[in-house]
Amino acid sequence: MIASPSPLRASVEPHDNPSGWAMILRGVIAVVFGVIVLRNPTLAATTLVILFAVYAFIDAGMDFFTAARRGRAGLRWGWFVFEGIVSVALGVLALALPGMTIFLAVLLIGLRALVLGTLELAAAFSGKAVESRWLIGIAGAVSILFGILLLARPAAGAVALLWMIGAYALVFGVLLFGLGLRMLWTGHEETHVHPPAATPA
Repeated sequence: MIASPSPLRASVEPHDNPSGWAMILRGVIAVVFGVIVLRNPTLAATTLVILFAVYAFIDAGMDFFTAARRGRAGLRWGWFVFEGIVSVALGVLALALPGMTIFLAVLLIGLRALVLGTLELAAAFSGKAVESRWLIGIAGAVSILFGILLLARPAAGAVALLWMIGAYALVFGVLLFGLGLRMLWTGHEETHVHPPAATPA
């Protein structure tokens, strides 16, 4: 005879969540980018473009990794792929224009922030990760505000613009770092539900 099935079991592994670690790494990279810019407010346009391109490529890699992890866990992953594609495209565009001025570099950075911020807000309202939704939403709102500020005044002083870019990278990086810690702590993406087990009478 077969006894009644046992309840569903959920095993959570908050300390083994690669997606959380990827988000933390994204935050660290953003903070490093921000510190470099703030410590060198007189960066030449070429240096800024190279730094931005490298940052965009690494961040895109983390986006693709997160998308793959979420896909395997049965979660929404399309937003992360789109973010990664946008970052790669703008990074390639930056490197393809070696004579880019600070004005054009600022436009690229502002455009990336605006597009990614919009995607993050959309993900916050449509994703399944309820525990992290408010952090994703805040990060998206910060990115949108920053993008609007840059695109509204791209001709402002170079030093002022670089300070703004550095400050944004720091704030955004801290938010991503916090989001990654939240994901590790809750273990949300590593939660697996096992089917009922049949036990002998």
